[in-house]
Order: sequence, then C-alpha cells, then structure tokens
Amino acid sequence: MNTSEVSFRLAEAADLPAIVGLLADDPLGAARERLESPLPPGYRAAFDAIARDPNNELLVAVSDGAVVGVLQLTFIPGMTYQGGWRALIEAVRVAAPMRSQGVGRSLFERAIRRARERGCVLVQLTTDRSRPDALRFYERLGFVASHHGLKLRLDLN
Repeated sequence: MNTSEVSFRLAEAADLPAIVGLLADDPLGAARERLESPLPPGYRAAFDAIARDPNNELLVAVSDGAVVGVLQLTFIPGMTYQGGWRALIEAVRVAAPMRSQGVGRSLFERAIRRARERGCVLVQLTTDRSRPDALRFYERLGFVASHHGLKLRLDLN
C-alpha cells in the first residue's frame, strides 16, 4: 500500500460510524466504546464540540472512500515554556489491514506540522501500557517517554 493512495482531512459528521469502529477495534476500545446503529448520542455531541472548538481537530485518513485512520489533536495554552502552547494527540487508530504501511506515520506528520503551524513548543501524548507496539511506534517517531502519566477515572453516577 502506497500512502499516496491515502488522503488526509478533517473529519466530517458522516465519518462518525467509521471513527467509532476504529476506536472499538482493539481490546481496550471494545470494552469502552459502543459501536451501535444508531450511535449513542454522546459521540455526535463530542464530534460537534470538537468541530466548534478552534483548539481541536479530528483528523482522518481515507483510502478508497473509507476512513482508515483517525487522531484527535488538541491545542493547549500553558503557563510553562514562557506561555508556550502544546499539542496533545489522543484517540489514535489505524485500521488493522492498513497498519505498518505508513498511514499512522503520515497522520502524525500532519499533526506535528499543524502543531508547528500553531506555534506549539511541544507535542505530547499518552499510550496505555497494554499497547507496547504503539509505544515502540511513537518512539520511532521521536517521542520520548520522559514523564510518568497518571489518570483518574471519574465515574458519572
């Protein structure tokens, strides 16, 4: 597969089922996502919030008209780095048949280019410890495991 056969663009509302399908297509995602028809309304609400927010972008990779990759890019103002902005990459997925063919690398190149265009001083991400292949991929792209990441899950009861 040649990545020249893949195009990249901002996600559209019609892409939501494919995006949720990508997010659900691994052991972690299968436990937390709900790929149903129709999709639960929270997905559309999140998409609409991302689309309205100038500090968020949902990028997709498309091949033969199908969404085959996704990542969310969030621009965050900060007090550190002399008030420098940072970019956060989340929700990265590439369709299983498209992995190891340059799609993920190309998605990241576009995200990093957007971060530079926005004047960000760094790009950061987290990856689940149960995804060692993802960690190796990010390290090959130049990311360094320089910090300990912590999360606190908030149950909405």
